[in-house]
Amino acid sequence: MSKRVNVIGLGYIGLPTACVLAERGYIVNGVDTNDAVNLSIIDGDPLISEPGLKEVIEHALRNGCLFAQQQLVTADIHFICVPTPFLRGVYPPKPDISHVKSAALAISEVIKDGDLVILESTCPVGTSELVFDLIKNNSRNCKNFYLAYCPERVLPGNILNELVNNNRIVGGIERQSTEKIAQFYSTFVNGEINKCDARTAEICKLVENSFRDTNIAFANELSILCANQDINVDEVIALCNNHPRVDILTPGPGVGGHCIAVDPWFLVDMDPNNSELIRKAREVNLSKTKWVINKIREEFAAGEYEQI
Repeated sequence: MSKRVNVIGLGYIGLPTACVLAERGYIVNGVDTNDAVNLSIIDGDPLISEPGLKEVIEHALRNGCLFAQQQLVTADIHFICVPTPFLRGVYPPKPDISHVKSAALAISEVIKDGDLVILESTCPVGTSELVFDLIKNNSRNCKNFYLAYCPERVLPGNILNELVNNNRIVGGIERQSTEKIAQFYSTFVNGEINKCDARTAEICKLVENSFRDTNIAFANELSILCANQDINVDEVIALCNNHPRVDILTPGPGVGGHCIAVDPWFLVDMDPNNSELIRKAREVNLSKTKWVINKIREEFAAGEYEQI
């Protein structure tokens, strides 16, 4: 008998994950509080634009392996893929894990002994322990379950491929959780599965994107320095990158995407006194966008562009 899976949160990670699992023969119950999202999936016309996703959904629906509704069902595996936005009106930004907490409480209503709980949402360090305690303390029928943090590492536009072929990190709340959930991931992941504890997995997700943000900030700051000296930054970078141990990125107008502009703030919030470089990199990339806009305005005002 195929194992049943709840995937809570049918966004750009949850829905492709649900589809990949359905393709591997799992019976997947997708759960989203927005019924418009659920109806779009049932109709085979998802609100998310991702190459190949529509076709995979249609195939899973035909095979009876994919469902979408607002309620969890009794299952063997429970994924948490809900958003973790920032609290409104707070600077520096602070993560809001209220959706994660709500998902944990919902799981506590249906969880049974031996179930697996997998947290994939970007979270502050220590969230896995909080989720474990919320489920354990609010479940009436479950005494023994397994939980791990497993960060996603996918690029929009290639999600279905990268969910299967990228290396993955599995960080259990304790060793047995790590082993059991790593074994589960091996049923649909072709990439290497790297095992660690939950806190290490949580911080790895944040560190990967903070590393990228910091490198982008260096290139962006360099572009401003060169512009102020009337030096071609592209030529500077090309010459410097001839050095065997130098690899400067290409400057841009800032940082976009789902993760790079967000995850560094989780580290800053975790330890404000010891994350000065990470915070400064984030501020450099935010200010670069304003700098580019101001440069465009200045050049228009100076008549360097023709009005269209």
